[in-house]
Amino acid sequence: MSHQPKPLSEVEHIKTQSRLLRGSLAESLEDPVTGGLATPDTSLIKFHGSYQQDDRDLREERRQQKLEPDYSFMLRTRLPGGVCTPAQWLAMDALAREHANHTLRITTRQAFQLHGIIKDDLRPTIARINEAMMDTLAACGDVNRNVLCNPNPVDSRVHETVYQWAVRLSEHLLPKTRAYYEIWLGKEKVAGGEDEPIYGPTYLPRKFKAAVAVPPLNDVDVFAQDLGFIAIIEGDALVGFNVSVGGGMGATHGDAATYPRLADVVGFISPEQTLAVAEEVVKIHRDFGDRTNRKHARLKYVLEERGVPWFTAELEKRLGFALQPARPFAFEHNGDRFGWTEGHDGQWHLTLHLDSGRVADRPGATHLTGLREIARIHTGDFRLTANQNLVIAGVTPEAREAIDARVTAHALDSFRSASPVRRNALACVALPTCGLAMAEAERYLPAFVGRMEDRLRAHGLQDANLLLRITGCPNGCARPYLAEVGLVGKAPGRYNLHLGGDARGQRLNRLYRENIDEDAILAALEPLFEGYARERQPGEGFGDFVVRAGHVPSPSAQARPS
Repeated sequence: MSHQPKPLSEVEHIKTQSRLLRGSLAESLEDPVTGGLATPDTSLIKFHGSYQQDDRDLREERRQQKLEPDYSFMLRTRLPGGVCTPAQWLAMDALAREHANHTLRITTRQAFQLHGIIKDDLRPTIARINEAMMDTLAACGDVNRNVLCNPNPVDSRVHETVYQWAVRLSEHLLPKTRAYYEIWLGKEKVAGGEDEPIYGPTYLPRKFKAAVAVPPLNDVDVFAQDLGFIAIIEGDALVGFNVSVGGGMGATHGDAATYPRLADVVGFISPEQTLAVAEEVVKIHRDFGDRTNRKHARLKYVLEERGVPWFTAELEKRLGFALQPARPFAFEHNGDRFGWTEGHDGQWHLTLHLDSGRVADRPGATHLTGLREIARIHTGDFRLTANQNLVIAGVTPEAREAIDARVTAHALDSFRSASPVRRNALACVALPTCGLAMAEAERYLPAFVGRMEDRLRAHGLQDANLLLRITGCPNGCARPYLAEVGLVGKAPGRYNLHLGGDARGQRLNRLYRENIDEDAILAALEPLFEGYARERQPGEGFGDFVVRAGHVPSPSAQARPS
């Protein structure tokens, strides 16, 4: 009896018919009747680094007025490792003020996002990003997204080497189609011979995320990624990488076939094997990922359902060589180190805290203006962190005073006074622009942190280095399933409360209470804070405490590298 092939998802048909990501994008951009794109093109534009959005705060009012939604576009850069020059910062700052909503946003993938761009401004904005030697290609879509890399150059002389591997990884896995250059940069169409040797004509079943981590810092949350490279350093040299595969945060409420998963370490490779390994991992996702159900299409489901031994054998067969046994490594934490730190070469690096990565001018806190002024005098570079903060890197001792003066003048010094819980917190954009959001996240974070700080203070825990993350939906853009306290949006004002992640990004948390409001969240946390204050062991994190005390199940089944 022959098995009928499963039907492909709608997006698969769109990709098949897209002529390598062209679709009717050029025609949609020229259509003066609407501020939006034709429906198939809203899927294709993601591969070019943009999402069509609308202001959900205004959606109902506009519907009643018989107006189309208030469409605008989010643009995201491809910026491997989050490293940019002051000139590139100034280019993004100018675009934020001229074409976007006067804000920049640093994402959890070390990239810039611009919000609120109207359709007519997309081409000039993308052209200027490219003029500044950046691009938006493959920042979204069913391809390898922006490659993360530990951003901090302080400790390791091999950091530059590791960063260059992240850049090479990003370049190697870029789509080869000329569509981006034709549509956005006016390049001529080249006849014939175009193909996608890595991705194939329909690209991947779903997005793919890669990161390079440098122990002891796991500030890229490497086990949340489809593909991770953990740098193994001996002496002052990079000897290779441990390879991790099959991580991913996304889930769907009420669908047991979807779940967050930590990556498995499958072996060790030499640096020169990195690109070959990355390419074959991507191709395994291409060939075995679920193209019927996009909610079940990430690489993690291939790993979970076929098994890690199968995956490793398949990878080694394709590579033509065996992976070496994984080398020992240890992570200490997955946060950023704030304030000034001195590098091995006598240069200084300043890590600033930015609430949810949003850079804006607000009364009494003119962050956009302040960072513009710093960019005009800074001779090093800027490093966007995967925790939505910013490192002003490579500052000479003589320049520190001038940078500090501007940091103070524009209230960029919140890292000096903010509580640890506020400094560590992450939130996704959520409402009003994200079409998937079920609840607030970025707009809600400051108020919720304030209430949480009150309760921590009441128990003498104001200095507890607690990791809070909030997302507006279960897709997990702010990696909430790794937090010690994670809020995952369920409905307006209601969240699932997850507890028991750790400070190293190596343990998933567990669902503790479902579909509760703020008062119920705080009420659930209250006895736990009380117990933590009374019973915690020296150096014990809150997540470790709730697991040890039995408030959430011990995650032995989820154990990953120690």
